[in-house]
Amino acid sequence: MTVPVITEYRYITRNPEICGGRPIIKGTRTPVKTIVGYYRLGQSVEEILEGLPHLSPAQVYEALAYYHDNISEIEQDIEDSRGENLIERYGLKVMPDGRLVVEERGAC
Repeated sequence: MTVPVITEYRYITRNPEICGGRPIIKGTRTPVKTIVGYYRLGQSVEEILEGLPHLSPAQVYEALAYYHDNISEIEQDIEDSRGENLIERYGLKVMPDGRLVVEERGAC
């Protein structure tokens, strides 16, 4: 019989007050999905650190480990954050100049 192992992460946390409770790097407002996004674009850890110099290599590697341990959760978070999904969810309108604005609702 296999006993499930609960993995704790030194640098990953959740706080309902930050990023809606999504996983972030402790002590920052940097979501794991941001690091994963750079990783999926083909950036190395060194390149990610150039763009996010407030992070340490250990934090970036652990964010990637968290992603690989929780792929479906992070992939769903990324999908939910896609522009077209946000537009629909929040009733936004895309202006000709590309800005997103709240769609005017009918007057009461």
